Amino acid sequence: MTDTRASQKTIGAGKIICAGLGPGDPDLMSVKADRAIRSAGHIAYFRKKGRAGQARRIVEGMLAPGAVEYAMEYPVTTEIAFDSAEYNAALAAFYDEWTEKLATLAQTEEIVVLCEGDPFFYGSFMHLFVRLQGRAVLEVIPGITGMSGCWTATGIPMTWGDDVMSVLSGTMPEEVLARHMKAADGFVVMKLGRNLPRVRRALELAGRSDAAWLVERGTMPGEKIVKLSEAGAIELPYFSILLVHGQGRRPERSEA
Repeated sequence: MTDTRASQKTIGAGKIICAGLGPGDPDLMSVKADRAIRSAGHIAYFRKKGRAGQARRIVEGMLAPGAVEYAMEYPVTTEIAFDSAEYNAALAAFYDEWTEKLATLAQTEEIVVLCEGDPFFYGSFMHLFVRLQGRAVLEVIPGITGMSGCWTATGIPMTWGDDVMSVLSGTMPEEVLARHMKAADGFVVMKLGRNLPRVRRALELAGRSDAAWLVERGTMPGEKIVKLSEAGAIELPYFSILLVHGQGRRPERSEA
């Protein structure tokens, strides 16, 4: 039989808390995440090299005086094919390195790791979470997903009745995207950026182009919402999502 008390002692007296920050507007952060961030003595967050980091921008003005910050800088900055060996190797080494650093710190300290959206929904923290099992006490605070913020920004309900909704990645092969787009009543495409041309071709194949919306920086300063058919040739920031709303079963309006 495993001695739970001994195991708990082995992994240290500290703790790692991942706080989901929501879609970008600080007012959409949970009360629990807000409390954890404001009281934290150690704060870690992901960012691209040379950038402030979106997670860090969201919590500007919230950190306690003297809080120690740890910027976890990605080794690669462009979303490429998910099956690229080079890409996966670079990210694996990055997550392994920060697993060691956080596990060591958590022997004695409590650390809050910031994560945009919800940590368990395409969040980078997931890759640390699986590596930290058995090495630190872990807590995850859920957050509103970025896609929820984006479809609310369009002012159009995303799904109705028994609609089937899919969430897709723009890094997927064109024919795979088209197949899922055709099958789903409503869908979300994340990780657009330089993958937009591929996503557009997939939409054409699926016959869904006219119904597609682009949302840039949903709920954040600089938010932009436009029909894809009216967007023309554009370059998208990382925080961009494409939406096709479901049109399924809904109650008929009663006559007055």
